[in-house]
Amino acid sequence: MELLRNASKYFFGNPTSQESLIEIAQGELYLVRPHSPKGYSELIFRDCNCAIRRTGQQFQYQLALQRAYQEGEEELEEEDDDGGELATPGLSNPDKDEKTFLLDEALKFRCEKRAGEGGEWVFGWTDLSGDEGDVYEFVCDFRTQEKLVKEFEIVAAECQYERKHRQPHENASEADLLAFYHEQPVPDAGTSPVRRSPSSSQTLPSRASAVEMAPSTPAKAKSPAKQELAVAPPARKNPESQAILASITAELHLYNPTTSAFDLQDEKVTATVMDLGSWKYWLRITGKTRDWLGQEIVDEVNPVFNFEYLSFIFNHYTDDGSGYSWLLRVKDQDVLDTWQHGVMQALWEHDNQIKWAKNVDQDYVLDAFNDLNMEDAPDVEDVEEEEEEDDDEQRSEHYDSDESQEDVEVRAKDGNVNSALEVGQANDRTFVVRGSNLGVFKNSGRRGVEFSTNISNIKTPGKDGKLFTPSKVMLHMRDRNLVMQNPNDPNSLFRMDVESGKVVDEWKMGENINLQAFAPGSKFAQTTDEQTLIGLGKNQMFKIDPRLKDVKVNQDPEGSDFKQYAANTKAFSAAATTEKGYIAVASVNGDIRLYDRLGIRAKSNLPTLGEAIIGIDVSADGRWVLATCKNALLLIDNLQKEGKSVGKLGFEKGFGKDDKPKPRRLALTPNHVAEFMAVTKKPVSFTKAHFNTGEGKHETTIVTSTGPYVVTWSMKKILKGLKDPYSIRRHEDDVVADNFRYGTDKSLVAAFKHNVEGISKGQLKRPTRESILGSPGRSSFSTPQRQSGAGRVSALRRSDIVDSPY
Repeated sequence: MELLRNASKYFFGNPTSQESLIEIAQGELYLVRPHSPKGYSELIFRDCNCAIRRTGQQFQYQLALQRAYQEGEEELEEEDDDGGELATPGLSNPDKDEKTFLLDEALKFRCEKRAGEGGEWVFGWTDLSGDEGDVYEFVCDFRTQEKLVKEFEIVAAECQYERKHRQPHENASEADLLAFYHEQPVPDAGTSPVRRSPSSSQTLPSRASAVEMAPSTPAKAKSPAKQELAVAPPARKNPESQAILASITAELHLYNPTTSAFDLQDEKVTATVMDLGSWKYWLRITGKTRDWLGQEIVDEVNPVFNFEYLSFIFNHYTDDGSGYSWLLRVKDQDVLDTWQHGVMQALWEHDNQIKWAKNVDQDYVLDAFNDLNMEDAPDVEDVEEEEEEDDDEQRSEHYDSDESQEDVEVRAKDGNVNSALEVGQANDRTFVVRGSNLGVFKNSGRRGVEFSTNISNIKTPGKDGKLFTPSKVMLHMRDRNLVMQNPNDPNSLFRMDVESGKVVDEWKMGENINLQAFAPGSKFAQTTDEQTLIGLGKNQMFKIDPRLKDVKVNQDPEGSDFKQYAANTKAFSAAATTEKGYIAVASVNGDIRLYDRLGIRAKSNLPTLGEAIIGIDVSADGRWVLATCKNALLLIDNLQKEGKSVGKLGFEKGFGKDDKPKPRRLALTPNHVAEFMAVTKKPVSFTKAHFNTGEGKHETTIVTSTGPYVVTWSMKKILKGLKDPYSIRRHEDDVVADNFRYGTDKSLVAAFKHNVEGISKGQLKRPTRESILGSPGRSSFSTPQRQSGAGRVSALRRSDIVDSPY
């Protein structure tokens, strides 16, 4: 089995995500080569910052130089990049945009000031990968204050002391720290950007004296060992075990959101996976003096196995709704491999309620948690755009001038909330279900939505029609019809004429069909007059044909429009189709079947990972399959790369036993989940994920949501194997459903419980502690909607957000 590697360097020193202890915001970076025939001094970054950062490993720190871009410069750099790297602002090419160095005494880090009045401060350190005498030099901007430079020099010495001696710098004497102060070597020529100054004093300045050297500055410096450690919650009482699946010895660390690092809690703990019986399993962690943790092993644990750093990272939820991210570090690869099998066996058996030993695809399940780098994946069009402004100037539409505050109604009086969303393909309209009402919104520019009208009193057809709240909706026949399911009548679908706002037809499926899901017959069928749909029963696949009399499903077992599976088949849960009409079907036990047409056996059957699939989407060409589970998304490359069917899709030819594609599991990193939990007080629960779509368009982005966060994944970042390939936007209200507008990945529409919002992709930010815990994006509370008449909303105009109780 291919070992799982590189789960997430974010936790262990990714310099883009760790906290800066101290930073100098502006300067130039040079590489000085005294003996190089290519020239003495090379300018690396014309404008960059210099910071000392945590690495996530105790007593280890980095010196990080990150390039800054002038307005418009970054886009030009990306256009000129022949390597086709992902266009991520400031990080599109880490070697080009950032340089990091482990703060070790071998660097001989030193600080000098240029000779002469007004000379700049310069940091220098040895280029350990270069020729003898090669050094890097960071020339501080002339406005940099001396007190900040001296403070930076002190922090650098303290960090090097901690790395060498593996203990806090408070234990160091002045002489201990002076050992890490070095003089700048005399340059061989006068062309160096740095001039040697007279020898500095060998008296180590204190932090206080450094601060007193110059007037105050807004820059913040933090001592690397004075941060408060993360505090572990009380452990639950551990139940009796019937059997042990795995038991190991490890270090225990707890994620500290304040420092974005894992703090050591215990140098030696025993971690055990316990079988409690009845398909329940328990994770217990105990130390010499206390029980640290006890919790049931369920999907919300969100396991990550990092073989590079011999670590297991997971989430833990307490009874009060708080979330924590823990890390176990083991001594060698064999121990982690044993632990991985124990955890995954417990999780898989809990989800499937059958024994792991009977599953012949164990490697398939384990490899799903691997950090795959799909090197043979096709190039994905570079569609990253710069983040847009998010201010009031872009919301140019306002309330009517005669509206008074007393007229404003911010919540529907009937207590209903938005529950479903459908984005049009033919008429650029969005439809939102709220109780037995349907709000219709028109798209207003690339970012916004604007309330158009309300369709009230959705009821079954006929004189004695009964009100109902649609549970599933789908636009149909050039968006002229809306097909709806009544949760109280699982044997039928109902067709609404959108223009009249009336439910005009009931499509009966037949008494023995309990409708689970339905989908268009092909990817873009909704933009045409095609009438037939694909339907799923509990263990049936069939064509829904509204032109049939009475029952709309031909259940002839010999026909090509109906497929019945054995009664013990796990219930189907979702379906999606390609442009050619190939069909992907998912089930509640997590397997995926791929068909080239109805009425036949599946060409491919992808094994379950144990997690129920609640939604599925496919790319128009059938190359990519996207499944939504509660805690993660599964991205599957459906192109066969080996064997006699090379070049064929899984829809067309079955995969060999050993050639099944390994799904790429897209999950939020455990530390981000812990920070999300600080806001939501509940576990991750994704809404159905979607590709952007449109005829002739490539799928470049994925969107889903959890709680108040909209989350997008960049396909290009995923396929390049970049870390944390997602962006987020926090809102005040929980997201009910979201999707891209048809034909673009630049604009999203999201339905929240009490409002509908248009979102530009540029408004989503990289996941950082600030973007996760910071203030939410503007929501309905800033633009409430006035209600007038019987359930009808007055036509107040706004470009971005609509709170519409209908």
